[in-house]
Amino acid sequence: MKPNFQYQVKLRVPFGVLGIHCENEMLSGITFLLSKSTVKKPRDDFERKVCEQLQAYFETADFQFDLPLKLPGTEHQVKVWQAMRDIPCGSVQTYGELSKLIHSSPRAIGQACGNNPIPIVVPCHRVVSKTGFGGFMHSTENSILDIKRWLLRHEQH
Repeated sequence: MKPNFQYQVKLRVPFGVLGIHCENEMLSGITFLLSKSTVKKPRDDFERKVCEQLQAYFETADFQFDLPLKLPGTEHQVKVWQAMRDIPCGSVQTYGELSKLIHSSPRAIGQACGNNPIPIVVPCHRVVSKTGFGGFMHSTENSILDIKRWLLRHEQH
């Protein structure tokens, strides 16, 4: 669960509700909300496009997102987030593998993964520990890891 944005859209998905934040026709945040959260419909064409693409992913896991993203972060975070976007659907990489790829440390990779503002579209769930799932969204709570498990199962890994 992430900061309390003013969500333009709240979309019901198979494991709960996503709070969607957009700025200037760019997707800037996705937050996992409580399942009992009320749905909030898109108001404009861009918000509808975001919802349509997320729904397409939930129907077909290898759907390729084509959305402009606002990814504010450090140079290192942006590098990690781009590397995560390059992990193919149905595949995973460990924090260590990703760290070697971008010349960083596994811990720094984990921090960047946890700070990912746009999960699912920037697939941080595809980054795992060498000994298991690792964390998800700076958490090792089962309720949060259940989302990561669901996403990986959905992608048939």
